[in-house]
Amino acid sequence: MFNISKTKIKNLLIVDGKQYRDNRGYLRELVSEKEIGSKFKFTIVSKSKKNVLRGLHFQNNKSQGKYISVLKGKILDVAVDLRKNSKTFGKHFSIILSEKNCKGIFIPPGFAHGFQTLDKENIICYCCTEYRSIGNEHALKYNDPQLKIKWIKNKLIMTKKDRNAKTLNELIRSKIIKY
Repeated sequence: MFNISKTKIKNLLIVDGKQYRDNRGYLRELVSEKEIGSKFKFTIVSKSKKNVLRGLHFQNNKSQGKYISVLKGKILDVAVDLRKNSKTFGKHFSIILSEKNCKGIFIPPGFAHGFQTLDKENIICYCCTEYRSIGNEHALKYNDPQLKIKWIKNKLIMTKKDRNAKTLNELIRSKIIKY
Protein backbone atom coordinates (compact mmCIF):
# COMPACT_ATOMS: atom_id res chain seq x y z
CA MET A 1 0.00 0.00 0.00
CA PHE A 2 1.27 3.45 -0.93
CA ASN A 3 1.18 6.50 1.30
CA ILE A 4 -0.98 9.02 -0.57
CA SER A 5 -1.23 12.64 0.61
CA LYS A 6 -3.76 15.23 -0.46
CA THR A 7 -2.67 18.75 -1.40
CA LYS A 8 -4.53 22.06 -1.08
CA ILE A 9 -5.73 21.55 -4.66
CA LYS A 10 -8.64 19.11 -4.97
CA ASN A 11 -7.70 15.67 -6.41
CA LEU A 12 -4.00 16.58 -6.82
CA LEU A 13 -2.19 13.84 -4.91
CA ILE A 14 1.35 13.13 -3.73
CA VAL A 15 2.32 9.47 -3.81
CA ASP A 16 5.19 8.13 -1.70
CA GLY A 17 6.52 5.24 -3.75
CA LYS A 18 8.00 2.14 -2.22
CA GLN A 19 11.58 1.11 -2.75
CA TYR A 20 13.08 -2.21 -1.70
CA ARG A 21 16.89 -2.17 -1.51
CA ASP A 22 19.37 -4.98 -1.20
CA ASN A 23 22.97 -5.63 -2.25
CA ARG A 24 21.91 -5.90 -5.94
CA GLY A 25 20.24 -2.48 -6.09
CA TYR A 26 16.54 -1.79 -5.67
CA LEU A 27 13.03 -2.55 -6.84
CA ARG A 28 10.64 0.39 -6.89
CA GLU A 29 6.85 0.43 -6.97
CA LEU A 30 5.65 3.54 -8.78
CA VAL A 31 1.84 3.72 -8.71
CA SER A 32 -1.32 1.72 -8.16
CA GLU A 33 -4.36 2.49 -10.32
CA LYS A 34 -6.56 1.09 -7.54
CA GLU A 35 -5.20 3.51 -4.95
CA ILE A 36 -5.17 6.54 -7.28
CA GLY A 37 -8.63 5.75 -8.65
CA SER A 38 -7.68 6.29 -12.32
CA LYS A 39 -6.88 4.01 -15.22
CA PHE A 40 -3.77 4.75 -17.27
CA LYS A 41 -3.99 4.24 -21.04
CA PHE A 42 -0.31 4.63 -21.83
CA THR A 43 3.10 5.44 -20.36
CA ILE A 44 5.81 7.80 -21.61
CA VAL A 45 9.45 8.12 -20.55
CA SER A 46 11.43 11.30 -21.24
CA LYS A 47 15.12 11.99 -20.77
CA SER A 48 16.50 15.49 -20.30
CA LYS A 49 19.80 17.07 -19.37
CA LYS A 50 20.17 19.69 -16.63
CA ASN A 51 18.22 22.99 -16.81
CA VAL A 52 15.63 21.78 -19.33
CA LEU A 53 12.17 23.23 -18.82
CA ARG A 54 9.28 21.30 -20.37
CA GLY A 55 5.86 22.89 -20.22
CA LEU A 56 3.51 24.08 -19.06
CA HIS A 57 1.53 21.72 -21.34
CA PHE A 58 -2.15 20.79 -21.44
CA GLN A 59 -4.83 19.41 -23.72
CA ASN A 60 -8.03 21.45 -23.78
CA ASN A 61 -10.11 18.55 -25.15
CA LYS A 62 -9.41 14.99 -24.12
CA SER A 63 -7.66 16.33 -21.03
CA GLN A 64 -5.09 13.99 -19.50
CA GLY A 65 -4.63 12.96 -15.93
CA LYS A 66 -0.96 12.19 -15.30
CA TYR A 67 1.08 10.34 -12.75
CA ILE A 68 4.65 11.71 -12.78
CA SER A 69 7.68 10.08 -11.17
CA VAL A 70 11.44 10.43 -11.59
CA LEU A 71 13.36 7.25 -12.38
CA LYS A 72 16.74 9.01 -12.42
CA GLY A 73 17.70 12.53 -11.40
CA LYS A 74 15.66 15.33 -9.84
CA ILE A 75 13.04 17.79 -11.07
CA LEU A 76 10.91 20.68 -9.91
CA ASP A 77 7.45 19.55 -11.00
CA VAL A 78 4.61 22.06 -11.42
CA ALA A 79 0.86 21.66 -11.99
CA VAL A 80 -1.51 24.57 -12.69
CA ASP A 81 -5.26 24.14 -12.13
CA LEU A 82 -7.20 25.03 -15.31
CA ARG A 83 -10.50 23.39 -14.34
CA LYS A 84 -13.34 25.77 -15.18
CA ASN A 85 -15.33 25.58 -11.94
CA SER A 86 -12.46 24.91 -9.56
CA LYS A 87 -11.99 27.08 -6.47
CA THR A 88 -8.23 26.91 -7.19
CA PHE A 89 -8.41 27.87 -10.91
CA GLY A 90 -5.10 29.50 -11.91
CA LYS A 91 -3.32 28.31 -8.76
CA HIS A 92 -0.26 26.09 -8.96
CA PHE A 93 1.38 23.38 -6.92
CA SER A 94 5.07 22.55 -7.10
CA ILE A 95 7.15 19.75 -5.63
CA ILE A 96 10.65 18.32 -5.95
CA LEU A 97 10.50 14.78 -7.33
CA SER A 98 13.61 12.63 -7.41
CA GLU A 99 14.92 9.12 -7.69
CA LYS A 100 16.03 9.42 -4.06
CA ASN A 101 12.79 10.65 -2.49
CA CYS A 102 10.63 8.14 -4.46
CA LYS A 103 7.78 10.64 -4.62
CA GLY A 104 5.32 10.89 -7.46
CA ILE A 105 2.43 13.18 -8.17
CA PHE A 106 -0.98 12.42 -9.62
CA ILE A 107 -2.30 15.38 -11.58
CA PRO A 108 -5.98 14.96 -12.48
CA PRO A 109 -7.41 16.00 -15.88
CA GLY A 110 -7.76 19.76 -16.31
CA PHE A 111 -4.26 20.88 -15.33
CA ALA A 112 -1.27 22.32 -17.18
CA HIS A 113 1.93 20.48 -16.30
CA GLY A 114 5.62 21.21 -16.59
CA PHE A 115 8.95 20.59 -14.95
CA GLN A 116 12.50 21.90 -14.70
CA THR A 117 15.33 19.37 -14.57
CA LEU A 118 17.89 19.78 -11.79
CA ASP A 119 20.44 16.97 -12.26
CA LYS A 120 22.91 16.19 -15.03
CA GLU A 121 20.68 13.37 -16.36
CA ASN A 122 16.95 13.09 -15.66
CA ILE A 123 14.60 10.28 -16.66
CA ILE A 124 10.92 10.94 -16.02
CA CYS A 125 8.00 8.50 -16.24
CA TYR A 126 4.49 9.75 -17.10
CA CYS A 127 1.45 7.46 -16.86
CA CYS A 128 -1.44 9.13 -18.72
CA THR A 129 -5.20 8.61 -18.47
CA GLU A 130 -5.81 9.70 -22.08
CA TYR A 131 -3.90 9.32 -25.31
CA ARG A 132 -1.99 12.23 -26.75
CA SER A 133 -4.20 14.43 -28.92
CA ILE A 134 -1.81 16.58 -30.96
CA GLY A 135 -4.52 18.90 -32.30
CA ASN A 136 -5.59 19.73 -28.74
CA GLU A 137 -2.11 20.37 -27.27
CA HIS A 138 -1.35 23.83 -25.92
CA ALA A 139 1.25 25.55 -23.77
CA LEU A 140 0.80 28.01 -20.92
CA LYS A 141 3.64 30.50 -20.44
CA TYR A 142 5.95 29.11 -17.77
CA ASN A 143 6.82 32.55 -16.37
CA ASP A 144 3.37 34.16 -16.53
CA PRO A 145 3.51 36.70 -13.65
CA GLN A 146 -0.11 35.90 -12.75
CA LEU A 147 0.87 32.31 -11.87
CA LYS A 148 3.70 33.32 -9.47
CA ILE A 149 5.65 30.10 -10.04
CA LYS A 150 9.11 30.15 -8.45
CA TRP A 151 11.30 28.27 -10.88
CA ILE A 152 14.86 27.56 -9.80
CA LYS A 153 16.93 30.26 -11.43
CA ASN A 154 19.21 28.90 -14.12
CA LYS A 155 19.76 29.38 -17.81
CA LEU A 156 16.78 27.38 -19.06
CA ILE A 157 16.76 25.19 -22.14
CA MET A 158 13.34 25.00 -23.79
CA THR A 159 11.56 24.73 -27.09
CA LYS A 160 10.42 27.72 -29.10
CA LYS A 161 6.82 26.58 -28.46
CA ASP A 162 7.34 26.79 -24.68
CA ARG A 163 9.27 30.05 -24.85
CA ASN A 164 6.48 31.65 -26.94
CA ALA A 165 3.52 30.20 -25.03
CA LYS A 166 0.57 32.43 -24.14
CA THR A 167 -0.29 33.72 -20.68
CA LEU A 168 -3.34 32.49 -18.81
CA ASN A 169 -5.28 35.65 -19.68
CA GLU A 170 -4.34 35.34 -23.38
CA LEU A 171 -5.50 31.70 -23.41
CA ILE A 172 -8.80 32.69 -21.76
CA ARG A 173 -9.35 35.60 -24.22
CA SER A 174 -8.68 33.30 -27.18
CA LYS A 175 -11.13 30.74 -25.67
CA ILE A 176 -8.50 27.97 -25.59
CA ILE A 177 -9.14 27.89 -21.82
CA LYS A 178 -12.81 28.33 -20.97
CA TYR A 179 -13.24 30.13 -17.67
